[in-house]
Amino acid sequence: MSEASAVRLALLGNPNCGKTALFNLLTGARQKVANYAGVTVERKQGWLETPEGRRAVVLDLPGTYSLEPLSQDESVTRDVVTGQLPGEARPDLLVCVVDATRLQLNLRLVLEARAMGLPMVLVLNMFDVAQAQGLRIDTARLSQELGMPVVTAVGVQRDGAQALLRQLDASLASGLAAPLPPGDLAQATEPEQLNQRVRTLLQAVLQAPPRRWTADDRIDRWALHPVWGYVLLTALLLLMFQAVFAWAAWPMDLIEAGMGWLGEQVGARMADGPLRSLLVDGVIAGVGGVLVFLPQILVLFLFIFLLEDSGYLPRAAFLMDRMMGSVGLSGRSFIPLLSSFACAVPGIMATRTISHWRDRWLTILVAPLMTCSARLPVYALLIGAFVPQRSVAGVFNLQGLVLFGLYVLGIVSAMAVAFIVSRRGAGKLSTPLLMELPAYRLPSARNIARGLWERAAIFVKRVGGIILALMVLLWFLSSYPAPPEGFTGSPIEASFAGRIGLWMAPLFAPLGFDWRIVVALIPAMAAREVVVAALGTVYALSATGDQVADALGGMIGSQWSLATALSLLIWFVYAPQCVATLAAVRREAGGWRHSAIVAAYLFILAYAASWLTYRLVLAWSGT
Repeated sequence: MSEASAVRLALLGNPNCGKTALFNLLTGARQKVANYAGVTVERKQGWLETPEGRRAVVLDLPGTYSLEPLSQDESVTRDVVTGQLPGEARPDLLVCVVDATRLQLNLRLVLEARAMGLPMVLVLNMFDVAQAQGLRIDTARLSQELGMPVVTAVGVQRDGAQALLRQLDASLASGLAAPLPPGDLAQATEPEQLNQRVRTLLQAVLQAPPRRWTADDRIDRWALHPVWGYVLLTALLLLMFQAVFAWAAWPMDLIEAGMGWLGEQVGARMADGPLRSLLVDGVIAGVGGVLVFLPQILVLFLFIFLLEDSGYLPRAAFLMDRMMGSVGLSGRSFIPLLSSFACAVPGIMATRTISHWRDRWLTILVAPLMTCSARLPVYALLIGAFVPQRSVAGVFNLQGLVLFGLYVLGIVSAMAVAFIVSRRGAGKLSTPLLMELPAYRLPSARNIARGLWERAAIFVKRVGGIILALMVLLWFLSSYPAPPEGFTGSPIEASFAGRIGLWMAPLFAPLGFDWRIVVALIPAMAAREVVVAALGTVYALSATGDQVADALGGMIGSQWSLATALSLLIWFVYAPQCVATLAAVRREAGGWRHSAIVAAYLFILAYAASWLTYRLVLAWSGT
């Protein structure tokens, strides 16, 4: 069956209702991620196969609280449901997913969708949690009142969607029937009528125990405390950065040994010449020098996924709202900025959930200052070379503390930029933060494993694609042309790369960067993490695999001054060396002018901060 002729199901629901977990459960590995045609909102689409062998296309719509949109994501959801999005057919069946523990909020969207007149199935997700809380929901009565099938589900359990799959089989076999629209659509979606209808439904179908303090309430007394809440958040972030160094050590050693063995085997079996140099010094050394940092990146993502899946992230956003509001940002900016720790591109894309353009642009402006995972290899190299590995107070790792400090510097700088820019718009009030705090839950090991696998695949594909191509190109530029007869300098100085570096060196000399560093910074514009392998190639190391990182660390530790190393660290805190980030700014903000603004102010910040760092360290060391 072709995709064009298949039945199309769309999952509709509020944020935090477990809709995406249910989508993953239904589609498994049979899914793809892309953008809607002509719109930069991400779409997840997959194939579903029912127990009786029927197949359907499943679309995971962006979460929304209403079909009256406030953000770009919500607008896309509305347009898909109503068939108004160009190039996107209207769904044949709406699967409305609601959090069974929060029916009062979730049923508003169900009633709005019902007024659209599409065939529908209602899924009471997290039904096990609702039962554990003593909630009793009369699903038969609810189905009768709404005029649509109602099933229960547990999206985080392997067999948690069986009732939904059976219902889909039945609906597809008997033909898709729409619920009867409740009269005038405009009247049906009027807010007060919706609220009254929800209250009437709840009285008929829901029995709830008397309100009492729950485990969530007791946790929130500390997690949302005006003092201890910040202490907890800081402790979690500190633990995350400590783990990046501590937990990733042994898998990094395995990758080091594997790449080193591969380089030795290839080198021993090939005659000396350009091809051997390309494979050993260019491909294996370049790819291995970056691939070794995959464990540290996965540890970082592990913590982000745990915080997200447990329900803590919205609370962190709520906690940070007042602090972020003091610098002109909204609490809604917290999650996009936290996403930018992984990569600024999805962080910038996540600003679509911010309804006010001023708040959204301010978040886009400072998102590149969050320390993304691509910077991690550079930080790890320089910290490993210049910061001793010792404990502080018998608890903390000094290298982890320095890494934590670099992340804090990025955050503080982002807040400072936001404060300065927001002062220009004095009198403009920030959009108030209105959000739902989901129930705490145990993170799903399956969802986290899937997320880590996807991130690892993206990183490896990046290493095997753009980074590999850049390293081959850099090897060529560093190897050709050969030095002329009688040339007394290093062979690389006569190459194309050497000439470019020497030509640009005067611009970066005030920062303590020599021509080798300048050459390595050029390919880093496409991918920051490639600077590690680029430095290895430029320094013409003979080691292979992750030995590149080790040998390079020892070499720069002996050849660079502390002032140069710290200056380069500070440069990477600010420098806009990522074409993908600037392209994302153009897509989300609506033009290259916004990208140019971001690139210009970040370059000025990076240059000024690196220059100041270099001069202060030189003055402090007396050199």
